[in-house]
Formats: sequence, structure tokens, C-alpha cells
Amino acid sequence: MSQGKHDSSKIKAKSNTKLFFSGVLFLTIANLIVKVIGLLFKMPMSNNFGDTVMGYYNAAYKIYTWFYMISTAGLPVAVSILVSEAKTQGRLDQIKRIFRATVVMFFIIGLAGSSMMFFGAGWFSRDVIQNEPARYSIMVIAPMLFFICLSSAMRGYFQGFQQMIPTAVSELIEAFCKLGVGIAFALYAKEKYGADQYHIIAAYAAVGLTVGAALSMVYLVFAKLLFKEKRYTAEFLEKCGGEDHSVDPFGKTLRRILVIALPIALSASIMPLADLLDSVIVQRLLQRGGMFFAALGQEEMTHIYGIYTTKAVSMFNLPPVLIYPISASIIPLISAARAQRDKARVQTIMSSSFRVAVLLGAPCALGLVALAEPVLSVFYTNKEDVAAAAPLLRLLAPATFFVCLLAVMTAILQSAKRERLPLVSIAIGVVVKIASSYLLIGLFGMIGTPISTLVCYITICSIHMHFCRKYAGLRVNFLRDLARPILCGAVCALTAYGAEKLFSIIHPGRFATLGAIVVAAVVYAVVIFLLRAITLDDVLLLPKGAKIARALQKIKLLKA
Repeated sequence: MSQGKHDSSKIKAKSNTKLFFSGVLFLTIANLIVKVIGLLFKMPMSNNFGDTVMGYYNAAYKIYTWFYMISTAGLPVAVSILVSEAKTQGRLDQIKRIFRATVVMFFIIGLAGSSMMFFGAGWFSRDVIQNEPARYSIMVIAPMLFFICLSSAMRGYFQGFQQMIPTAVSELIEAFCKLGVGIAFALYAKEKYGADQYHIIAAYAAVGLTVGAALSMVYLVFAKLLFKEKRYTAEFLEKCGGEDHSVDPFGKTLRRILVIALPIALSASIMPLADLLDSVIVQRLLQRGGMFFAALGQEEMTHIYGIYTTKAVSMFNLPPVLIYPISASIIPLISAARAQRDKARVQTIMSSSFRVAVLLGAPCALGLVALAEPVLSVFYTNKEDVAAAAPLLRLLAPATFFVCLLAVMTAILQSAKRERLPLVSIAIGVVVKIASSYLLIGLFGMIGTPISTLVCYITICSIHMHFCRKYAGLRVNFLRDLARPILCGAVCALTAYGAEKLFSIIHPGRFATLGAIVVAAVVYAVVIFLLRAITLDDVLLLPKGAKIARALQKIKLLKA
């Protein structure tokens, strides 16, 4: 092993721990902005073009999502784990080898996947989802997969260095293009082809996705060219005594990436595949009719499906945004701690991240149950569509709590190199999902979809918990980690419900809803400290956690 002497005085080192906290902060803010932009996109799309347009758009996007997951889902995780390990060993040349191998592999995968989507658009729309007009949207979205594959390689590279700013900025570029370019093209299509050409308007709106992915990739290329690796490895080079120039063969590096990435990609692709199959089941059964509902026509079915995916599912996807940055950041952090054989730090990170997921997920899920219709009314103007979406959201909202837990537990298993285990639990959950969808949708229609989704996530979460405790060493205290946070979340939801009813007497509408959310958030913040549902380690895991902890300790709300 050849080593070079490291002069720390010439390099301004970046603290790995500080990078973790700043990384979580940047990703959290970026993800929140991305979700807000997503709502800003769906609001005018739904209000001005109708939910039928969004039905075609979302049907095509589900095809893309499945291709995206099976092509790239495991890549950022695999790269971040391997880069993080090489970084702790001072192997900068190996980091370069990992990145080159990743780019070559996913250039090929992205090109192949985009070609399959583009040239197979007719088959997917006609024979798979049985929504033939969605073909144009699938063709427009297809090139996006190629750009996202290359972007994912670079995002994984940056995440391995706990450097989340490039990932955050690239996601913002995608979101702004989706909003600006997508709506501009949709307006052009409406004017040129007419307001009743729903499938054409949906295809034009999808242009924003592809343009955003292309510009995001260009930004990441420039960010990579300007990135100074040694600023982020100096802390570890000092511990290693210098740089290790040894490099694994290209084939071995590629195999290590695949060993980690493939199980993750397969497990991650199962849920989008389940969503795709679910959309097929929903659309076929709604057109067929059931025991308690009449058969629907093509456009009516697409409209109802658009209400569910645009309104209920959009709100369902908001709470996990707060968790995904934490789950993405703890993978390289735990991997580095395991590489250094620091068992105490591994356990602290796992336990705190799990509690934070419960603390964030519980009030959001229960709050959406309590304020389903008022929250939807804040964003959407069509009262009939909001009334139709509200019961679907109430049934779907509890599932978001389990999604938050799954994000953290999946990250824990991946960092413990047990990335194949989620494949088992998710596969079982999908079987439950498909079976319950056929039964419930066949009997009750659209209302069966959110119920089957909730049952699916409960199943997956239960199996994940078993795997985390057995194979990753996660220790969960029922009272501290689950009961207290859920009780606090229930208090938060009840406060929100009561406050909204009270404020509605004074000034009904958006004021009442937003005021209720603010009051509930304040009450929740007080209750979690009064019931000791949060610890110092949990606060430190949050963005700017050290400053928050010092402030809370001064006012006696947090013990050292």
C-alpha cells in the first residue's frame, strides 16, 4: 500500500459531522420547496385544465417511475456507501474509479431504458395501463430517464462526501422547469389544439419534466468538475496518516456497485410496479363496475383517477419529504461509523433517526386525517372535486406515517449491508396490495384504493421492523419511541381539528385552515417536550440541531 504524506495545513478540511447536519438542512429545504412547486404545478393544471388532463399525465408518469426505480434507485445509495468507505480509508483514487464505473454503467442503462419507453409507448399505454391516449405523454417523458440516470450517479458521488447542495440544487432545477416550462407548454397546447384535447395538453405539460432533467444533469456535470475532493477527505486523511493510492480493478469495482445497487433497485422498483399495477386494476375495475357502483366510461374513469392521484396522493406524499433527507444522509454516516467500528455511534444514529421519523410522521398523518377537506380547499378551487378527494385522503393519510418509518428503516438496513432484506418485505407487501385492491376496488370502487395502500404499508413496515431489530441491531423502546410521539401527534391533530372549527366561525376558508395548523404546531412542540418524547440526540439529528439544543436547554425544555 503506497501512501503519500498529507499536509493538513494546505487544505481547509470539512468536518464530516457538520456536513451531515448542513446536508440534512439543505435537502430538507430543497425537498420542501420541490413539493411546494409540485403543488403549484398541480393547482393550475387541475384548476385550469381539469383532472382528466392530470389523469393522462399521471398515468404516463407511473410508467416512467417504474423504469426510473428499476434503473437508478440503488445507484446513489451504492455510490454513497462505497465513496464513504473509501473516504474513511483515504483512498481518493478508488473514489475516482467508483465514479467512472458508475457513469459508464448507467449511461448504458439510461439509454436502453429511454429507448424502451419511447419505442414501447404504444404497447405500454394500450396493453399495460389500457389508457391509449397517454402514449404521447410517455414518449415525451422517455428521454428524462437517460438524464436522470447520469444525474443519479453524480448525486450518489456527492452524497458519499456528505455534500448535499448539488443534489438539492439539481432537484430545484427539475422542479422549476416542471412548473414553468410545463405550464407554459400546456397553455400553448390548449390554445393551439383546444381545451378538450386532454391527452395532447398532458403531453405538452410533460415537456417540463424532460427539460428539467436535462438542465439538472448539466448543472451536476459542472458541479462535479469544480468539486475539490480533498477538502472533504482531509479529516480522514489525518486519521489514516496519509493518502492510500491503491485502486481495485474496474471489474471488481463494478461488481461491488452492482451487489449493493441491484437489490436496492429491485426492492425500490416493486412499489412503483405495484402502483402501476394498481392503476391498471383501478382503471379496469372502474370501467367494469362492481357490486356497489356502476361502470364508468373512459373519460369519467380518467377524471376520478386524476382526482385521486392529483389531490389525495399529492398530500399523502408531503410528510415523507421531511424524512427523506435524513434517511439519505444517515446511510453514508452509519457506513463510515461501521467502517470505524464505532458501535455506540451507529446505535445512536439509528435510534435517533427512527424517533425523528415517528415524531415527524405521526402529527402529519393524523393532521391530514383531521383536516383533509380544509387542507385540500387551500390548494384547489373546485369544491366538487375537493369533496370527492377528501374521503380518499382521510383513508390514505395514515399510510404516510408508515412511509416515514420505512424511509429510515430501509436506510438502516442498507447501511448495514442488508440491502436485500427490503426486497422480501416489499414483495410481500405488494402481494397484499394487489390482492386487497382486487377485493376492495371490485366491491366499493375508488374508495378501496387508499385502504389497500394502507394495508400494504402496514405489512411492509412490520416486516422491516423485524429485520432492523434482528440484523441491524436497532433497539426500539415502545413507550419512548412510539407511544409518546403518537400520543403527541394525536393531541396535535385534535388541536388542529378544534382550532379549524373555531376559526371557521370567525373567518372560514384558508385563514381558518392555516391558523389551525399554526396553533397545532405550537401545541405539538410544547407537548413533545412536556412528555419527554424527544431526546438530545434526536434534536442533534435535525438541521442546526446543536443551536436548537442549546436554546432548549437554556429554557429547561431539554435535558443534557
